[in-house]
Amino acid sequence: MDRFSFLNAAHTEFFAQLYDQYLENPDSVEPSWRSFFQGFDFGMETYNGENPVEHIVNVASGTADYSQISEKLQKEFNVLKLVEGYRSRGHLFTKTNPVRDRRIFEPNLDIANFGLSSSDLNTVFDAAKIIGQAPCTLTDIIKHLDTIYCQHIGVEYMYIRKPEIVNWIQEKVGVNDNKPNFSIDEKKGILNKLNQAVSFENFLHTKYVGQKRFSLEGGESIIPALDTLIERAAQMGVEQFVMGMAHRGRLNILANIFGKSTQDIFGEFDGKDYDKEYFDGDVKYHLGLTADKITSTGKKININLAPNPSHLETVGAVIEGITRAKQDKYFPNDFSKVLPIAVHGDAAIAGQGILYEIIQMAQLEGYKTGGTIHIVINNQVGFTTNYLDARSSTYCTDVAKVTLSPVLHVNADDAEAVVHAMNFALDFRMEFGRDVFIDLLGYRKYGHNEGDEPRFTQPVLYKIIAKHKNPRDLYAEKLLSDGVIDATYVNGLEKEYKSNMELNLEASRKKDLTIITPFMKNEWLGFEQVTDKQMLQKVDTSYSREGLTEVANAVCNLPSDKKFINKIQKLINDRKTMFFDTNKLDWGMAEHLAYGSLLQEGYDVRISGQDVERGTFSHRHAVVKVEDSEEEVVLINNLEGKKGNFNIYNSLLSEYGVLGFDYGYALANPNTLTIWEAQFGDFSNGAQIMIDQYISCGEDKWNNQNGIVLLLPHGYEGQGAEHSSARMERYLQLCARHNMFVADCTTPANFFHLLRRQMKTKFRKPLIVFSPKSLLRDPRCVSTIEELENGSFQETIDDITVNKADVKTLVFCTGKFYYDITAERENNGRTDVAVVRIEQLFPLPVEQLKEIIAQYPNADDYVWAQEEPKNMGAYSFMLMNFNLVKFRLASLKAYSASASGSSTRAKRRHADAIKMVFDKNLFV
Repeated sequence: MDRFSFLNAAHTEFFAQLYDQYLENPDSVEPSWRSFFQGFDFGMETYNGENPVEHIVNVASGTADYSQISEKLQKEFNVLKLVEGYRSRGHLFTKTNPVRDRRIFEPNLDIANFGLSSSDLNTVFDAAKIIGQAPCTLTDIIKHLDTIYCQHIGVEYMYIRKPEIVNWIQEKVGVNDNKPNFSIDEKKGILNKLNQAVSFENFLHTKYVGQKRFSLEGGESIIPALDTLIERAAQMGVEQFVMGMAHRGRLNILANIFGKSTQDIFGEFDGKDYDKEYFDGDVKYHLGLTADKITSTGKKININLAPNPSHLETVGAVIEGITRAKQDKYFPNDFSKVLPIAVHGDAAIAGQGILYEIIQMAQLEGYKTGGTIHIVINNQVGFTTNYLDARSSTYCTDVAKVTLSPVLHVNADDAEAVVHAMNFALDFRMEFGRDVFIDLLGYRKYGHNEGDEPRFTQPVLYKIIAKHKNPRDLYAEKLLSDGVIDATYVNGLEKEYKSNMELNLEASRKKDLTIITPFMKNEWLGFEQVTDKQMLQKVDTSYSREGLTEVANAVCNLPSDKKFINKIQKLINDRKTMFFDTNKLDWGMAEHLAYGSLLQEGYDVRISGQDVERGTFSHRHAVVKVEDSEEEVVLINNLEGKKGNFNIYNSLLSEYGVLGFDYGYALANPNTLTIWEAQFGDFSNGAQIMIDQYISCGEDKWNNQNGIVLLLPHGYEGQGAEHSSARMERYLQLCARHNMFVADCTTPANFFHLLRRQMKTKFRKPLIVFSPKSLLRDPRCVSTIEELENGSFQETIDDITVNKADVKTLVFCTGKFYYDITAERENNGRTDVAVVRIEQLFPLPVEQLKEIIAQYPNADDYVWAQEEPKNMGAYSFMLMNFNLVKFRLASLKAYSASASGSSTRAKRRHADAIKMVFDKNLFV
């Protein structure tokens, strides 16, 4: 190893400048350089050669005459490198693995690798000052470093670039040599929570043999750690917790941290039906809970464990959105009041790409939550896959380095070390408002689930695990030897806990139904759950002209004291003209008026997605930039008297993570119109798990309403497969009973009323909108102020341009295709064809359609027309749900890709589909 390798990369003048800076203000210099200069000063006390700055330059450039440097100075430098070695690599040589041999890493921390030898062990070095010690022997320095960095807690942090954070960590781990110092009462408290964790699993294992529960055994020390976290965080001012986790340990945490009734848990194990017919429920280890916990000091704190599906790590995005919604609503000026906790599995955090998306949100303005505590329950096995086959990185937590977050690797057998690490994590989060990771290195006692046989794939490991004592018994032995408890103490704890469990089991089996406690019930007070029939009831979404005019004045006037590019000036002037002169409102203007009207009524609006501030198709311009400074101006925020807040954020290039975040946001704040917009509609494919497992079925599985709005640009304009279809068929396939709205509007006014309806109802359902592209500027796609001022959302729009008695062919369609069909009808002079628009596809307004059909007494040719291929779009949905008439199809043929990449071919196919509308002899 090069003795001064860390100096080799920089220019020599840099060292002189840096040394001058160090002499003036040592704290302004990066910690490793500060350590170097301090050691250099120690050594210079015995060196009377050249100028110190010149000497540093010579050392750095490799031209120093080492024969003139005292041996003491050289050794001081080497000790400094040893200290840096422990700080940088000590975590690789810890005693953190309770059931496996330590991995071998090279080079190790042997003193020979740092230019030192056994003859130096008794030498006193001034470099000890770097680690907060008085000058002492190399033996004592090594002992101190080994105690801090190489025992049951390994700390990764030296990649962090902020000196103040590095200094804070070094001081923190130096306290008590990075070891806990708990009182007797605290130790007994840890033991009590360990006993609850162990006894809970043992009880279920004997009462429900072979049933899946995804046992916490091997990681039980997380229970006292979480208990301590909540207690201390409450003392530090945290008022709400939002927690997300996968299966393992969930039932234990629900019972012993969240206080969920074990009677209810036993009812779920017994497979009883639910106390409500409204929803179908989910398996017991997917369910969430909201509770108010009273701490030992009497403080009430709100704790939330979010429900989640089996798709690993999806809930991580959801809890960040829930947290941000609570922060925005209750504590907009102090994000520290709401603390998100994400519990991961080791294989999942390393293998699931959504983690990277979530981590990249951590410091972004629209998504930051003031720091998340990430805890990995590290089983060292993913289902059957050994950790060496589960990742290429050294640690499962290496994603933490993306945001330069510290990581603590902890031996899960050492309960005190785990609690100590949790205290560190909490202090770090509260001090810096940044993420921190705890890698809880343990094992799982059984297979992936309790019915699995782990010896199929890890026979050697499970021989070790079978003989290994649980963390409670290990800790009890320690406390017994320290004289903290006597030999009967643990038996008493266990007997009392199991006795209570027996009573609850007996009481549970007298109940016929299982009660599911709603998640975040308080946030949803006043909201009702409704059926699809109630979803079809009309809602008054009209708005006064006076209010609309106030909104228009806000969004149609640029600040006079700022300069904007000419195109922005023209766009805003065009807005003013359409509202105040021509009374022809385009899509973007109607959208702004919808948002402004809701803000005036006290609702908040949040929009996020890729490039939403301007809009992918340059139609929104919710944020405009000052030409010279790029200062951001949000015109709608100039709306006088608005009662709600408007926030719009360009997202990172993520669909999965961002949609999960916004779903969580809408879950926690039903009075915010929460919108996620895809850049192109089918980009939502990247978030399909969120759509399939949360948005379409969250109410049915977990009794959770959610008003998230998805704007999915859709329309065939010859732009190829990826820029045409929003995959309407996929959403319609997910529709059933009362789960969500699906709409494809054709007028700005109807879009205005649709957005307002989303907030004006006493219930919340996800809303999927297939929004336009070319129609954003189509002169035919305009509405009047009167259409906004009056009425409500129109689920269907009848054809008012024809004489109904003359109509022979009645065409049903949705979206942009209406304009293509009617243009062809006009070209052909066809007065016998009527075109009915279905603006809401789900719930399908069957009664309205029945009334429309009855108004065409002479129609005998019914057509479903769509611009999508036969195997896509709404055709299959209409076949299943629209049985009022027998219709023929006018569409493209079935294709595997949603559209052709050739604009010429796309136009030809599009024209052929339109021809089929008017010629019944043509068919797909």
